[in-house]
Amino acid sequence: MSFRKALFWLHLFCGIFAGIVVLIMSITGVALTYQKQMTAWADKKVCGVQVPGDSAPLSAATLIERFRKARPESNPASLSISSDPAMPASITITPNEIIFINPYTGQILGTGSHGIRTFFRIMTDWHRWLALSGENRKLGKAVTGACNVIFLFLAISGLYLWWPQKWTRGIVRAIAWFRTGLSGKGRDSNWHYVFGFWCMVPLILIIASAVVISYPWASKLVFRMAGSQISPPTGPPGPGGLRGGPPAGPASRGAMPGAGMSRQQAPLQLEGLDAMIGNIQKIAGEWKIISFQLPSAANKTVAFTVDTGSGVKPQLRSTVTVDKSSGVILRTEKFEDMDPGLRARLWMRFVHTGEYYGFLGQTIAGIASAAGIILVWTGLALTFRRYFSWTRRRIQA
Repeated sequence: MSFRKALFWLHLFCGIFAGIVVLIMSITGVALTYQKQMTAWADKKVCGVQVPGDSAPLSAATLIERFRKARPESNPASLSISSDPAMPASITITPNEIIFINPYTGQILGTGSHGIRTFFRIMTDWHRWLALSGENRKLGKAVTGACNVIFLFLAISGLYLWWPQKWTRGIVRAIAWFRTGLSGKGRDSNWHYVFGFWCMVPLILIIASAVVISYPWASKLVFRMAGSQISPPTGPPGPGGLRGGPPAGPASRGAMPGAGMSRQQAPLQLEGLDAMIGNIQKIAGEWKIISFQLPSAANKTVAFTVDTGSGVKPQLRSTVTVDKSSGVILRTEKFEDMDPGLRARLWMRFVHTGEYYGFLGQTIAGIASAAGIILVWTGLALTFRRYFSWTRRRIQA
């Protein structure tokens, strides 16, 4: 058996083995394409504020104090404020609980659009863990991780298998464009080639980044390939799925202040907070979102995340570290100032969703995910057609 033929059969069997899981991840990937934009739009519709003509937004310290007075049972972890006057501020209680408040009155507005958030949570659960919960999520993560590796093999081997030995105009036309009048095996084969031809590069990037997200060894490999002098952070998950780092917006995921202490043991210290934010706003330019973990007495510094983009591009975020006692800005770290390994890892995380390249990148990622659906569907269809044809030949023989 030749190498090409052996690779074809391995490609076929891997497709059968992982096809259903890859199909699920592709479908949910399409559904999650514009998650941030749709969630922000829905939250603004439900919790948007009416801008008063004669008053300015309340200070951050006042917002936090009014929130704690209205919700004494809740322990706020971080606060995000927006430059959009019609957008509410948000306070994160836990990774799964974000509460919106009116920045002009301190009134609690709720937890945003329940319908759209529930929809995206379900899609995310299926995409990451096949909708398994509790301890079973480890199994779901293991299955999706393994299927990501298999999908990467399918993409690369498929590229090799349909790569023509000699390029001609007729061959390009056959694999790069839809042919009319086809049905059955011919149609499935044509669609398999066409969608693979146009979407293979973004699809390989999406799958490879999924492998990096799934496995620590792959993440470490990215750091080594980037020539990084540091190892991947190993703390609690930070923004964008990477471990460590400051909060990154309304849905930030950060550790509680006061290492090893509960919120009740680490009372908030809000003195000077508004002056810090004012200084940051002066140097931030056209900022969109400023977010930070609420400081406690145990903290000597406060780290602010400043987003000057639409909230989806990591290269438009910077971290400003401020001395809590003096209010002096100690350092400002932009994306280009980060360690090469960390930049590469963040690029891998946000190229997975296309967000690194903004709305256009998200659109391309969504189209590539849709192509993944077609590739799996036509691949399985071709496999079953081959099997049924083989069965008929055996019966006739």
